[in-house]
Amino acid sequence: MRIRRPRRPRQFRVADSAQQTVGGFLLAGPFVVTQEVWDLAVSMSALQAVLTVGVVSAIGYGALYTADTTRDPDTEQEVAGVPIRFISLLLVSFGSVAILALLFNAPATFLGGPPTTADVAWDTFKAVSVGSVFSIVGAATADSVFAK
Repeated sequence: MRIRRPRRPRQFRVADSAQQTVGGFLLAGPFVVTQEVWDLAVSMSALQAVLTVGVVSAIGYGALYTADTTRDPDTEQEVAGVPIRFISLLLVSFGSVAILALLFNAPATFLGGPPTTADVAWDTFKAVSVGSVFSIVGAATADSVFAK
């Protein structure tokens, strides 16, 4: 009878963030340059924006730890009780949309001004939250598909 070492959880690496980034940017692009997304963001209330961030978080967590049954959030590296992989996923999904929005000058194009005024900044945040609904799917998928 062979005694086996207990399986240690796979450590989160920079390569994992890179995979998430590719997936996040891939699905973020089309939504950053769509007028309808920006119109939708302008019409959203603060509650809807906060709920959208919650939906993004739920999709990400579900994709990482419910859809992929090989991962256990209780065994992963954590910061303040939150798995680092999940934190990275959120940063990548919101960050990729925000970077593309600013890089493409979307706030000025779709909202009529730079994101320096409070209204434009708030509407940009809401548009980023809408785009992140799709970006997080790409980021989580890439993280799961390319996991070793």
